[in-house]
Amino acid sequence: VVTIMTSRILFCLFLVPLVECSRPTPSVQVYNDDFNWNNTIPEGFDSVSSEDWRKMQSRGQEAVEDTYGEEMEDHTTTIFVFRSGLTNYMEANQQPFDEAVDGDYLESCKAVDAILYETFEAQMPGSKVDSVTSLEQVGNLQFYKTEMKVTYPGNIVMNVLMYSRLFEKKDFTLSIMYTDEEKGLKMKEAWLSSTFSGKPAL
Repeated sequence: VVTIMTSRILFCLFLVPLVECSRPTPSVQVYNDDFNWNNTIPEGFDSVSSEDWRKMQSRGQEAVEDTYGEEMEDHTTTIFVFRSGLTNYMEANQQPFDEAVDGDYLESCKAVDAILYETFEAQMPGSKVDSVTSLEQVGNLQFYKTEMKVTYPGNIVMNVLMYSRLFEKKDFTLSIMYTDEEKGLKMKEAWLSSTFSGKPAL
């Protein structure tokens, strides 16, 4: 059974959203007290319902299970999902992670990156997948960052950014997916302007 860091996999692998919603919306201020996190969602982004999000995640789960021949368990709690157009998303979630039980956090992040890369290659023949990892400062905290670029036949490019950090026994992940460079820049600027108050867990 595949259980590690499922949030970072399911976000990337549904790939095609269900319904487009393009009406203009103002920016939204978001605060999450689990992580003392303040963030602003850019204008023009709409909230995705939990029902639609579950349907999208099921596609990613099926892709991993088909690739590895194992069932996948998902223990994530979604904080929010916002989107603009068909393929521009910003999603945040958390899930339990205890290093005493689940192993080294950064090693788990790397293992998930490998699963994600292999699943992309297996499920999308003819596409090119590039991936790079690094550490990046957001506010006063350091995050593990994964950047992926998936180039489909016809030169359609999907960009995926995932920022993860362990807060005591909670894994926090912020993910951005986009094909529109301008919308991608808005989401990145909003995320990098985030603030995390209180004492860092690590």
